[in-house]
Amino acid sequence: MPYSPLLVKPFRDEVVEVGVKDLQTSADVDTFFANQKGLSLLFINSVCGCAAGTARPALRIALQNDKKPDQSFSVFAGQDLEATAKARNYFPDIPPSSPSFALFKDGELVYFIPKHRIESRDAPSLANDLVAAFEENA
Repeated sequence: MPYSPLLVKPFRDEVVEVGVKDLQTSADVDTFFANQKGLSLLFINSVCGCAAGTARPALRIALQNDKKPDQSFSVFAGQDLEATAKARNYFPDIPPSSPSFALFKDGELVYFIPKHRIESRDAPSLANDLVAAFEENA
């Protein structure tokens, strides 16, 4: 059963507050993928503990870096089912994973962090991985 929008709103707000655009429809996702130029980050958000304790805080830290994506977006797994499925269609060789991070350069997937690389880590170390990927692909 999908989560209540009332419960999910703070989780959405947490990423929107740092400049990440929330994609809630499959049309939003298509627009994102059609207009990728430069470095783009897609965060697949979720309500799990590793999203709250590690992924969202790491995203906040990483986006404070001088080198960061030109644009950052998110879809919410478990809430915006069509948008999340549509996003995952753009990288079909990667098994579904939430939370996760997908980094694109000019529309091409160049880096991916799945849930199993988020779990049991702290936010600063995950942020360091993101920043390293931003710098390597800038």
